[in-house]
This record gives sequence, structure tokens and C-alpha cells, in this order.
Amino acid sequence: MTWDEYYLGICNAVGSHSKCLSRQIGAILVRDKVVICTGFNGPPRGYPHCPGFQNCEGQLVCQRRSLYPSGEGLHLCPAAHAERNAIVQAARLGIKTGGSTLYLNTQVPCKDCLIEIVNAGIIEVVCTEIKMYDSLSASILRHSDLMLREFEL
Repeated sequence: MTWDEYYLGICNAVGSHSKCLSRQIGAILVRDKVVICTGFNGPPRGYPHCPGFQNCEGQLVCQRRSLYPSGEGLHLCPAAHAERNAIVQAARLGIKTGGSTLYLNTQVPCKDCLIEIVNAGIIEVVCTEIKMYDSLSASILRHSDLMLREFEL
């Protein structure tokens, strides 16, 4: 098993803790081959989980994703992205993020998360797909020293 396979497995396990009705995203921060912090997408501490609603088949579904395409209608979602939660958790615990690598079981982070990733001193992002979340993500990447790559599986 490669390190990338190992870290993707951890991302998937962390993401499985998310109660999001849309996607279960896991993020891990790694330095010197040691996981230093984790995060998954979800609302802030103490906030109730998204209630969603039942569709015509009786399945509980995400209200936002049923009304808007991916990346839109975020005003309906109380959740933070997994990468943001990993960075905030590290800050809460006093863990240095500078020089670390962020692994994600999803595509390239959105522009808001990329801003925080760059400012946190993270040097590399590894994700499952090099697909831009939004147009500003590509611009932020071009103007930073952040390395970006896909998992090597």
C-alpha cells in the first residue's frame, strides 16, 4: 500500500463521520508522514444537523442540493468544508499547520478554503480529482506557491 492509498483511506474514514446528506468529505493534515489533524464537512459544534426533507420516494435528501446546482445556494447550508474544519481544529488544539500537506477525498478546494489553506502555510494539496470548484480557485493557485496533485493510486 502506498502512502497516498493509506491517506485516502483515512480521508474516507474521516468523511464517513459527516452527517451531510449531500457529500461525506474527509480532510487530513499530514507532516513528516504523521497525521496531525482531521476534519469533515459539517456544521459548527452544537449546531443541529441539517434536517433535509423527504422526497417523493420517502428518502431524506439535502434541501440545498435539491434546489441548486453544486456550489450554489450555500446560504441554506450551515456546514463548513472539511478542509476548513481540519485547519480550525488544528488551531483550536495549537497544532502548527505550516509545512504540512492537506489530503482530501474530493476535488480542488473552493476559493474560500484555498485562501485559508495558503494563509495556514500548507504547502501541498492532494485530492482525488484536479477539477476546479470555482473560477477563483485556479487564480488563487496560480498566484501562490501551493502545490496541487491528484492521489497516486
